[in-house]
Amino acid sequence: MRNHYLHREPRDTHTSMAPPKRTFSIWIPRYLSSLQTKNYAENTIQAYGRTLRLFARYATYLKENEGVPPASCKELDDMSMGAEIETNSYEIGDFLTLIRNERQLSPASLRQYDSALSSFYQYLISQDITESNPMTKVDRPKLKDRELKYLRHPEVMVFISSLTNPRDALLIRTIYATGMRISEICGICAENIDFEEETIRVRGKGGKIRIVFCDADTLRQIREHLNGKKTGPVFEGRNGRSISPRTVQHIFSLYAPKGITPHKIRHSYASELYKRSHNLRVVQENLGHNSIQTTEIYIHTDLDERRNAYRSYFPLANGE
Repeated sequence: MRNHYLHREPRDTHTSMAPPKRTFSIWIPRYLSSLQTKNYAENTIQAYGRTLRLFARYATYLKENEGVPPASCKELDDMSMGAEIETNSYEIGDFLTLIRNERQLSPASLRQYDSALSSFYQYLISQDITESNPMTKVDRPKLKDRELKYLRHPEVMVFISSLTNPRDALLIRTIYATGMRISEICGICAENIDFEEETIRVRGKGGKIRIVFCDADTLRQIREHLNGKKTGPVFEGRNGRSISPRTVQHIFSLYAPKGITPHKIRHSYASELYKRSHNLRVVQENLGHNSIQTTEIYIHTDLDERRNAYRSYFPLANGE
């Protein structure tokens, strides 16, 4: 009887060496998984996923309709994500135009779509799946130059002093004193504070740890607020747990001047620190920004400073 171990099918070397499939349905999940590995915020991962899945269905629609774009996103509902990842700047530009017109998106909102697609194709390059990023040739939505509304130092102090709840007043003062994000202020614990060094250890975006500085008076108030407590959340919500971002936002909606949010208090912090130090790198590190370009949107020269510089240095203002 023939030994079946001696009978083998010839090995298909072509199959074993076949290149990876290049469809959206395969690479979008892999990309999103890589973002989780890098500790991206869950909201960011979900937003990027929605954008990429919508574009994948858009690309499939183009493939099945000889390149003719859909009249609305509704036509994409029944599309699969089986299209290959190859695309060009024209297809992406048409996609962004469709989204902008149908959803009445602002340039700032549209940039989120831009960022998702650009990051995805950069990931594909890193995986040797494609050689170029088509987003490099797509015109980015222009943001209108505008001064973000914020409070100056005296206005912040008036706002804080107007609060009758000591915990709420201290919470807002701590945001202003340190420049923390709303998620960071909710997460700080007593053991994160070094009262001698006047620093607070903060877990920022992506789980990154940084050290922020805090003034002595704010720290004194925090120590009194803790009342001997050595561990656990500084600002408690229900059942002794950390206060939630939603609660902080509710406090602002009740008591803050119109248009002022926790993020705008962070902006006030950045503006005051830069105006007095003129050190953008320090502001960047204190805010926890990876890129100094991100920090630049917070920074603008104070109107009084501009006026004084004009009167001091411009020749016509000096009668020359």
